[in-house]
Formats: sequence, structure tokens, C-alpha cells
Amino acid sequence: MSSRQRPRASSEAPRTNAPPRSPGPTGLAAPPNPARIPVYVALAVLGAVVGLAGTLVQAALFPGGLLLALAASAGLFHAGRVLTGTQLGALAPAVGWFIAVVLLLGGRPEGDYVFGQELGLALFMLGGMAVAVMCATMSRLPYPANGTGRTGR
Repeated sequence: MSSRQRPRASSEAPRTNAPPRSPGPTGLAAPPNPARIPVYVALAVLGAVVGLAGTLVQAALFPGGLLLALAASAGLFHAGRVLTGTQLGALAPAVGWFIAVVLLLGGRPEGDYVFGQELGLALFMLGGMAVAVMCATMSRLPYPANGTGRTGR
């Protein structure tokens, strides 16, 4: 062994003289990022538009239209989650979607409403809410740490 050996790092000695910090709040407890607020508002408006379009499509073309409307909703909720990287990114379009669909449920004073049949209404409402919950509660998205685009290494 040479006389100029490096001392081994021990887990007992800190590497810096900085005092340990407690981790900050994360998730919905973290303070909102002001730069993301316009993104969340835009996602909520897009959710309302998709809810309106889905309502019209599922009532007009029942079996295929319902699947198309739910696929569009799922795509928007998942895109919001991926775009922002937060659960709120999936919840913002879901809130806009839900408000638009509930407002369309009110109907008109004449007694007609937008939804064509009760089965389509139930499947659209329950399916859309289930997709929103799935997108909001899915685990974190897998991003590679080294930036090569390859996972697992």
C-alpha cells in the first residue's frame, strides 16, 4: 500500500458542514407554482370542451360515440398528467369535464336534455369519472435519470 491512501468515507461523518434540512412539502401540500396556474386553467377549459363534445358525440352515435368520448377524455386527463407531472394536471381537466357534463344534465324548461338515453348517460358519467381517478392516482411517470432515454440501466 502506498503512503498516500485516501481515507474511506464513512457514513457517520457528514460530507459538508451544512446542517440537515427537513424536506419541504410535496404533492398537493406544496405551494402552487405560479407559472403552472395558466396551464391548469387552460386544461380545465379543455376539459369542459371535451365534456361538451363527448356529450354530443355519445348521444348521437351510441356505442361507438361513447367509446370515442371516453377515449378523448382519457387522452386529455393523461396528457394533463404528463404535461405537468403532477396529479393536479389530471384533476384540472377532470373538474372542467365534470362541471360541463353536470351543467348539461340540467336540461331545458321544456323537459328535453342533451343526453340521448339513460344507459349512455350512466356509462359516460361513470366511465369519465373512473378514467379521471385512474389518471390522477397512477404512479409517477418513469423518467430516466441519466437523460439517455433508456430505462432500466
